[in-house]
Amino acid sequence: MKVIKFILCLLFGLMFINAGLNKFFNYMPMEKPTPEQMKLFSAFGEISWLMPLVGIVEVIGGLLFIFPKTRALGAIVILPVMVGIVTHVFTLDKSPMGMGIAGVMLLINLWMIIDNKEKYKHLVS
Repeated sequence: MKVIKFILCLLFGLMFINAGLNKFFNYMPMEKPTPEQMKLFSAFGEISWLMPLVGIVEVIGGLLFIFPKTRALGAIVILPVMVGIVTHVFTLDKSPMGMGIAGVMLLINLWMIIDNKEKYKHLVS
């Protein structure tokens, strides 16, 4: 079980590192957006600091998520981005593949948060 958890966390972290780096270097091709998505993307473009901030959070959160010692912090850092991804996919994108990937990624993130709940008790008490 420990090996499976490490592999899932490694893949999760690498996916976020890749997505974060893509926000800076634009090396992954993107499919043609719908008019509704174009409207949303142009709104995001108006806030010039938003996508670089999300990219930085994705890279840092992905790096933290890979290592067991910092995984609890990484799971919390990634959670707001993950909520944004799930919200976007389930409200605008609505592709079955996107919903599946986002759902699995959210479950992995929640699993790591629940698995590390002892580390968060000091923050809430």
